[in-house]
Amino acid sequence: MTDTSHHGAHAANATRHTVVVPNSINMVSLLGPGDEHLGLIERSFGADVHVRGNRITLHGEPGEVALAERLLDELVAIIRTGQGVTSETVERVLGMLRAETTERPADVLSLNILSNRGRSIRPKTLNQKRYVDSIDKHTITFGIGPAGTGKTYLAVAKAVQALQSKNVNRIILSRPAVEAGEKLGFLPGTLTEKIDPYLRPLYDALHDMVDPETIPKLLAAGTIEIAPLAFLRGRSLNDSFIILDEAQNTTPEQMKMFLTRLGFGSKIVVTGDVTQTDLPSGQKSGLRAVEEILDEIDDISFNRLTSHDVVRHKLVGRIVAAYDEHDARSGVKHAHQS
Repeated sequence: MTDTSHHGAHAANATRHTVVVPNSINMVSLLGPGDEHLGLIERSFGADVHVRGNRITLHGEPGEVALAERLLDELVAIIRTGQGVTSETVERVLGMLRAETTERPADVLSLNILSNRGRSIRPKTLNQKRYVDSIDKHTITFGIGPAGTGKTYLAVAKAVQALQSKNVNRIILSRPAVEAGEKLGFLPGTLTEKIDPYLRPLYDALHDMVDPETIPKLLAAGTIEIAPLAFLRGRSLNDSFIILDEAQNTTPEQMKMFLTRLGFGSKIVVTGDVTQTDLPSGQKSGLRAVEEILDEIDDISFNRLTSHDVVRHKLVGRIVAAYDEHDARSGVKHAHQS
């Protein structure tokens, strides 16, 4: 029946199953260089995995074998879309399968938002995909979560996509220039130079998505506008994709001013991290207030991203989670834990 000599399988209820990988799939991209992915699968499932040609035999506890089989299925589906599979991909797929989500990991990881200069921008986690889908479905979307969760980056990608497909005529990227307070007037240099440090992250995201040599032309023509929040006062913005970044640094009055700029044919995405407010102490954040006020309104969506959605470097996610854990132990309450 089953060979119980294998270290990964418990004798009592071990099961053996063979997966036949389609001939069109390159086994090296599936199993990883030096069988790196294979080792990861063995460790993750406590199962024995044997490969002969394109046949993969899994031996272990039935639930784990079934999950390992689904993992292989998803990886094959991802390879079929022409994407490479890295050990990070394997870990992301595994995380989604263990979370028992209804969405297929392959669908999440192969949603192409934008391709530029041979690079594709895609969501990397389930919450990121839900956030991107929400931007498609709603006029106003809030993306709330810690640094590195892709909330601004993906919003800029959706804005560029909307501009390229002529759904909007222009993109407006904005941040509250809170760190400068009232001191903006005393900084040397032209207005652009004064504002630049606050808006730099938005330029950086844009540079990844639009050919850099075309950006000055788009800025000069007003097709893309990068401006501090105060510059939007008194304007009504039609046919625009408007992003407000670092929205935790708005006051409730500024947030209301911003949201009421919404014109016809426009979309708004507001991003921020309610745990990182730079406002003077005692000043309530407009991002905290807005959810209580607008929670019940149709066509407005609130999306939360967490440390699990941090997609910078593996280590960054662990650092964020460790700080969260430490804060939880010391009784510091963080809103993004909900």
